[in-house]
Amino acid sequence: MNSSFGEIIKNLRQQNNLSQQQLAERLFVDRSTVGRWENGQRTPDALLLPRLALCLNVDLATLLNSLDESENTKNVILVDDERIILTGSLPILEKVLPTASITGFIKPSNAIKFAESHNIALAFLDIEMGKINGLDLCRKLLEINPRTNVVFLTSYMEYPFNAWGTGACGFLIKPLSKADVEKQLTRLRFPVVWGGSNE
Repeated sequence: MNSSFGEIIKNLRQQNNLSQQQLAERLFVDRSTVGRWENGQRTPDALLLPRLALCLNVDLATLLNSLDESENTKNVILVDDERIILTGSLPILEKVLPTASITGFIKPSNAIKFAESHNIALAFLDIEMGKINGLDLCRKLLEINPRTNVVFLTSYMEYPFNAWGTGACGFLIKPLSKADVEKQLTRLRFPVVWGGSNE
């Protein structure tokens, strides 16, 4: 797999002996913006890309190509503290979303760390977990990236009213089924172009 766009930006910045702060000053953006580009949480807009290429002494086409490559793979996470649910659900998600990069987590804290360095397009979250429940995890993921689509997984019907206040875009009853996941994909708050067929 090719280096992510963020890694390319970081490598080019370092090759040009620029700190994040120095690059930010040249582009008239905040240092944290450069940090988000490099960790994959954000990408520069169309107006900034030519200026970024100039600052990094690289051809604009190189940046555009690396951006296209990194944007082609969408990150999907599944968080459930029951290993049997993970092992049963991951193959279903892989079948429905063959072009996505799908990662499962038992610990919500590990999912948060992953989200801090990867742009998450879609997150399937169990509601009932240990110290951090799915509602709290949802809020944290949306704090990291407000455009993450969150779908709650639950065995209990009493949660939907509480969960709507978190910014989630749907609910699925466990165990997951291919048909239910496919239906939910048509209802995402932030539509995702997955690339390739989802057959």
